[in-house]
Amino acid sequence: MWLAILMGLGMVLVIEGLVFALAPSRLEDLLRAMQAIPPETRRLIGLGAVAAGAVLTSWAISLL
Repeated sequence: MWLAILMGLGMVLVIEGLVFALAPSRLEDLLRAMQAIPPETRRLIGLGAVAAGAVLTSWAISLL
């Protein structure tokens, strides 16, 4: 179980690192666009992402 968690965390860090390394100016544009979204909407988007990630993770672990 811990191996799957570490692999998932490693994959997230690789993807996030690629965004910073390959498109830093696009990231700044994205941050500016997110400022226009109300905090409650951003919170709901975040909760949806957490729920989707939890479902995908539990599904992937069940396949192991």
